[in-house]
Amino acid sequence: MTLFTAVSDSARQLFLLLKCINFAQKAQVRITKEGVAFLEEGLFTSYSYSPPASSQAEDDEDVDTALFQISLTALLETLQIFGFTEGKDRSTSRDLAYGGIAGSLARGGPAGPFENRVLGMPSVCRLSYAAKGEPLCIVLEEGGVATTCEMVTYEPEDQDEIPLQRDALAQKIIMRSNWLFNAINELASTSPSRLTIAASPTAPYFILSSNGPLGSAAVEFSKDQQLLETFYVPKRTVNSYKYTLVKAAGRAMQLASKVSIRGDKQGVLSLQFMIELGGSRVSFIDFRFVPLLPEDGDEEDDDLEDEDGSQ
Repeated sequence: MTLFTAVSDSARQLFLLLKCINFAQKAQVRITKEGVAFLEEGLFTSYSYSPPASSQAEDDEDVDTALFQISLTALLETLQIFGFTEGKDRSTSRDLAYGGIAGSLARGGPAGPFENRVLGMPSVCRLSYAAKGEPLCIVLEEGGVATTCEMVTYEPEDQDEIPLQRDALAQKIIMRSNWLFNAINELASTSPSRLTIAASPTAPYFILSSNGPLGSAAVEFSKDQQLLETFYVPKRTVNSYKYTLVKAAGRAMQLASKVSIRGDKQGVLSLQFMIELGGSRVSFIDFRFVPLLPEDGDEEDDDLEDEDGSQ
C-alpha cells in the first residue's frame, strides 16, 4: 500500500512556491494528513496519506508523519522539465516599482505569477511515496507527454524548529509584501551584515536600518493604515538579524501579496507571507529568525538569546 499520493494540476505552481525556499541543496520533507511541508492539502486536486499500521507502536510524535530529506535542486529541475523557467515570471523594472508581477496584477496590469496566462499550458504533477526509504516518484504530464522521475530520499536530520511565542508577541505588523521587499533591497547599498528592526507605539513607528562598510541607511514607515494594515506594538522593541538570511526570503516577498511581521519578547522574528494562488486559494510561507547579540553601542530594549541569526 502506497504511503502517500497527491495530484496537482500545475507543476509550475509547485515550482514557484518551492523556489521560495531554495537555500540549500537538500530540503527536509514532512508529510502529514494536512499537507507536505508548507504545501497544504488544498493545493492538490487529490491528496492521500495513510500512515502504516505499525506506526501506532512508534513514538506519538511520528505516528502521523513521514519524514525524509530530498535534493531540492534536483526537485526544482524535475518540476521544470518541460521547459518552464523563471524568465516567464520575471518582472520588468517598471513592474518592480509597483511590487513586481503581483503589484502589476493589483493595479489591473499584467497577469499575476499564478494566473494561467503566466503559468502557460497546465502540467499535471503526480507525487507518490511508497514507504520509508523508497524514492519519491514524480510523474509530469503535459500535452499528452508523460515523464516519470524517481528521486532518492535520504535519512532526515534532527532540526529544531525556532519557537515563536504567539501568546507573548512584542509586535505584529501586516503590510504589503512588496514594500518590505523594496525596503530590504534599498538597504543593500551599504553592504550590511546586520538588519535592525525597530518598532514603537509612538513616532517613528517602524524602521528598518543597516550599517555597513559603505555607510548606513534606514527606511521608515508611517502608521497610516493604508501602509500598515495592522499595527500592534505595545512598547518599543529593537532587534538585529543577519541581513543575508532575511534577504534570502526575497523570492517569497516578491510573490506574496501580504506579510505578517511578528516578533516575540525573546526577539524571535517571524515573516509569514501570504501568497495568492488564484481563485480563493492561498499559501503561507513562514520564515523565522533568531536575533543577533547586540553590539557595543546598540540600543536594545530586551535581553537577546546568545545565538547567531538563523532561518
